[in-house]
Amino acid sequence: MGPSKPIRNRLNPIGIWTDQHPGPIRVIAFGMLILCSFLFPGSAASQSPDRFFKDDPQKPWHITADEIRYNETDDLYIAEGNVVISKDEKRINADSVRFDHKAMKAHAFGHVVITTGEDLLSGSRVELDLKTETGTVHDGTLFLKENHFYIRGDKIQKTGEATYTAENASVSTCDGQIPAWKITGRNLQVTIEGYGTVSHAALWARKLPVLYTPYLVFPVKLKRQSGLLPPQLGISDRKGFEYNQPYFWAISESTDATFYLHHMQERGEKIGGEYRYVLRDLSKGTARFDFYDDRRIDDGTGESSRDWGYQDDAVLRPNSDRYWFRMKSDQKLPRDFTAKIDLDVVSDQDYLTEFKAGYTGFDETNAYFFDTFGRGLDDYNDPVRTNRLNLNRIWSNFSLNAETRWDDNVIYRRQKISPPPLQQLPFIGLDASKQPLGEGPFFYDLNTSYAYYYREEGAKGHRGDIYPRFYLPYKLKNYIALEPSLGLRATTWYTDHADTVARNQDRLDSRALYDLRLDLSSDLNKVFTVNLMDIDRIKHTLRPQVVYKYIPHIDQDRFPAYDAVDRIAEKNLLTYSLVNIFTSRSNKFTEPAQNDRDKQAGNLSPYLYHQFSRLKLQQSYDINKANDNEPEPFSPVSGEFDLVFSKYFSLKADAGWSQYESEFLTHNIAASFSDARGDRLFVEHRYAQALSETVYSDLRVNLVDGFSAYADYERNILDGRKIKSGIGVIYTAQCWSIDVRYTDEETDRKIEFIISLHGLGEVGTSVAGRTIETPFE
Repeated sequence: MGPSKPIRNRLNPIGIWTDQHPGPIRVIAFGMLILCSFLFPGSAASQSPDRFFKDDPQKPWHITADEIRYNETDDLYIAEGNVVISKDEKRINADSVRFDHKAMKAHAFGHVVITTGEDLLSGSRVELDLKTETGTVHDGTLFLKENHFYIRGDKIQKTGEATYTAENASVSTCDGQIPAWKITGRNLQVTIEGYGTVSHAALWARKLPVLYTPYLVFPVKLKRQSGLLPPQLGISDRKGFEYNQPYFWAISESTDATFYLHHMQERGEKIGGEYRYVLRDLSKGTARFDFYDDRRIDDGTGESSRDWGYQDDAVLRPNSDRYWFRMKSDQKLPRDFTAKIDLDVVSDQDYLTEFKAGYTGFDETNAYFFDTFGRGLDDYNDPVRTNRLNLNRIWSNFSLNAETRWDDNVIYRRQKISPPPLQQLPFIGLDASKQPLGEGPFFYDLNTSYAYYYREEGAKGHRGDIYPRFYLPYKLKNYIALEPSLGLRATTWYTDHADTVARNQDRLDSRALYDLRLDLSSDLNKVFTVNLMDIDRIKHTLRPQVVYKYIPHIDQDRFPAYDAVDRIAEKNLLTYSLVNIFTSRSNKFTEPAQNDRDKQAGNLSPYLYHQFSRLKLQQSYDINKANDNEPEPFSPVSGEFDLVFSKYFSLKADAGWSQYESEFLTHNIAASFSDARGDRLFVEHRYAQALSETVYSDLRVNLVDGFSAYADYERNILDGRKIKSGIGVIYTAQCWSIDVRYTDEETDRKIEFIISLHGLGEVGTSVAGRTIETPFE
């Protein structure tokens, strides 16, 4: 080895772009980042460790060390003593780094740590061959912050373009040298975009092995790949042993599909499929379908209704051909129009109750649709399913909504024993929000609609409706607000000829109707100076309001009856209310950085305002009832009360009081208590006269060292019947938790045992009981 000479010392760090052999020095730092990407191009985390590798060649690297030397004879660069190589968020620390330019090999020794953002790769020694693009990390540990994921190995090697090996490897999401759980393997072999294998794989709980397999195969995919997904297994009285195996097909970057084979020992084989797409303009859609030939039917013979049907709807299910198709789609169209499709077609009224849980069940489908499209499905026990095609556009003051809607009544379609549903084929609505009418003092809003109503039996035909409303708001010295308004409604019906012959009426009907409204209100405010914790002011707003509504009586019996628009009842009603609102003001106790953000957002106020309480009382007086000497012209007095004084206490209540009966018709109250430890108590009481009275409560208490206990209880006080009770204990550690719970319902008892390994998912089991003929307390 020839003589070495120092290039520059630590006190004067330099950029990598230097006049003295800039290329090789740059390769030292660049090669270190390459090594991270070679060893860990993909993992269980959502972000690939390629972040260690990505580089902007236009930006220089910086290197500092106690001493940097260059050996001209061997073309060898040596940096020793507290070596730091950095650029942007990337940083390499080591005791020493050597780069052999002839052999294109780099070596880092002693406490090697490579960081990219909050992700970290460390080892005692790193070796890199830039020609073959292979390398080794000794005593290596990779930490990925986003998933809090650790991968460790005595020697982690990149052996080829996309192949890797590790000796005595382990993975975990737990901190510490002895993690609470980890999965270990003697020899790990990985092919990126292929599969990995581990020999002698074991799941450990600290120092204790709890599960073992001699050989484990797992997918190593950085991109979406086709393949089998984890199955669902179960056992039940209705279905027997169940095995539901999904297969995922990655069709393209914007589309995929999943197929399901659901084996049910007692019922047969159910086959299902799902197709999803997302386009560049964020248009998206999902369609799901499953079907099977049921071995069991509910035809009312023997115990078939009890064993294979549901007796709450008193409707049999004699069909064995069973299916469910559902779809939602949002499509962007030219000129800012949007089209939406909702489809929901099910074979029978029991299907969604039968398959409420699971991969293809109602709960999972409804939650997915709601999260993805912002709208869910009709309730699982509703026999009428909504299907529609909607086209809409929204302007600043107007909106257009066109829709074709088909309500599918499953019971009527199957058995013709319920009334036929009413369809809208189509509905078109054009609405205008409240806005000024020209340059004068008047305002207006507008609701217009056209619809064709169809059903197999009964009235069907066209209806057009236009309903503008005109307002004249007036304010007296900022104390009294007066707003009279006039609504003019014109409605026209054109009834199909076949129906008019049956009812001996004209095909064309029309109705002209007006209504009056007078709204009188005021806001009275008073500010009180207080000294309560950080609150210095409380504002009390008193808002009295009187509203008068008048609709004249007209004869509407000759008109078709499609919905509420066809029968508008007369009204001569006076409603008066009083609202109390309490708002607190407190000083902002924020960090300077938060104050800067507030200023940038235009929030220059140094105070925080919080509406912590609201009390509303309201009653109506029916003038028509009083003029006709009908009893009880006064409505019940209704009250609403909300109190959210702090994040630790809230109260919500409402009630209806009848002055004629001198008692409450309804009253409900719910209270929530919590503390800084996370303990929580929720209690709710609900009452409806002669109908129901229930109490519900749930409690959670944080005990010690990660242990929490919880319980819930619900009871029908009116008939002395317990509805549900449950109790459980949770232990939560940094990277795992265990939940043991017992639930006792009217028709079921269940014990559940669930272990969650954070980063890997949940492993658990449950023991369930069938309906008990004599419930016990």
